[in-house]
Amino acid sequence: MMNNNLLKRLLLIMVLPAYLGSAHLASAAGLPPLIDNQPLPSLAPMLEHAMPAVVNISTTTNVQIAENPLMQDPFFRHFFGVPNQSNQPRQQRNSLGSGVIIDSNQGFVLTNNHVIDKADKIMVTLHDGRQLNAQLIGTDKDSDVAIIQIPADNLTQLPIANSDQVRVGDFVVAIGSPFGLSQTVTSGIVSALGRSGLGIEGYEDFIQTDASINPGNSGGALVNLRGELVGMNTAILAPSGGNVGIGFAIPSKMAMSIKDSLVKHGEVRRGLLGVTTQDLTPDLINAFNLANKNGAAVSRIENNSPAAKAGLEPGDIITAINGKEIKGSAEIRNLIGMMQIGDKVDIEYIRSGVKKQATAEIGKPVRPQLTGEKLHQTLQGTILSNTQKDQIEGILFEKVANSSAAWRAGLRPGDIIISANRYRVHNLEELQQVIAPDSALLINIQRGQEGFFLVLQ
Repeated sequence: MMNNNLLKRLLLIMVLPAYLGSAHLASAAGLPPLIDNQPLPSLAPMLEHAMPAVVNISTTTNVQIAENPLMQDPFFRHFFGVPNQSNQPRQQRNSLGSGVIIDSNQGFVLTNNHVIDKADKIMVTLHDGRQLNAQLIGTDKDSDVAIIQIPADNLTQLPIANSDQVRVGDFVVAIGSPFGLSQTVTSGIVSALGRSGLGIEGYEDFIQTDASINPGNSGGALVNLRGELVGMNTAILAPSGGNVGIGFAIPSKMAMSIKDSLVKHGEVRRGLLGVTTQDLTPDLINAFNLANKNGAAVSRIENNSPAAKAGLEPGDIITAINGKEIKGSAEIRNLIGMMQIGDKVDIEYIRSGVKKQATAEIGKPVRPQLTGEKLHQTLQGTILSNTQKDQIEGILFEKVANSSAAWRAGLRPGDIIISANRYRVHNLEELQQVIAPDSALLINIQRGQEGFFLVLQ
């Protein structure tokens, strides 16, 4: 049974909005705002300590203005009397976001990568109005975490909570600068935990909240009622373009783990386990005769990888990593993605109905390369490798020679092959299996957000 005092506190918080009007009237009449002879519950004391640690971030980026390709041809420039320019015209773009001071001695500020991405100048505005130029320490696009540093004294930092202890239903407060409105506070609850598969970031393990988050809140703080950082506000689900009460924050434990690597190396040096997994469907659960739906099925093991050396095989069902129960393949990717080269991984799995254990050591990523001419004559002058970029697994064109037939056909460095001759391919080995050296080659290319087919012959 719920403690009476706890029940009373919860009821006070729930009815707070209804009493704000009457409390204001009471205050205007010189009467103290009381309920049962107690002061109205307020977040103000906590926010007085937390808000100075949340900063406004503005960036300036110099962007080249796209020029008509014909104007890049010296003949056309001469014909139309266009003077030669040593530099393309540029324009400035500005953006706004938020950040959290996590180390007042070093001046480290935690924010999102997308807030400061490609910025030429980063300006931080503190709670007291001071404006400071910030230096980029490190950034990780896959997790959307960045660390910047400001040269200032008398800073306030937020204490860091263990986000693993956050529960659905906990009250939380979002602090940031939505639409440039600095030091804006909204409140709500934790709506869900462990949100992934949203396609927002490469590594996703979001805290979902209904505290109002809007453009400009990115990089701001999500704090508990003690004023401790439990997450960094990162994204919203906004089908209509505005807030609908579904916001996402990167858990503080994940953010601080990445921060340590960024401060030390300027980047996250992720290791390799060498295993590809997939979620368990009802058909797979029946086929493997499993007792529950938790876990992920091993679909592929890379040769000579740490997973192969540990004895894992395709068809194994991974149920736990380092003692943490696995609910799906995204959870495995997140856990392994946060580990460093040399870390030990304890893996619990099921094989043919028998529970087993194995220990692997995270290895250094090795990306095999292959010259294109060994695959197909039309790929001469290219270098290809396996890649998993922006959740797209395929074969990356690392180099394409300007004088090659592949270049003339339209291929460029950074293009990714996702299918060949109508077969989905995930790596060089699969690509080799579907290519006929003496026949035309049909490939499906992913370039950024665009996709297209090419026939090479």
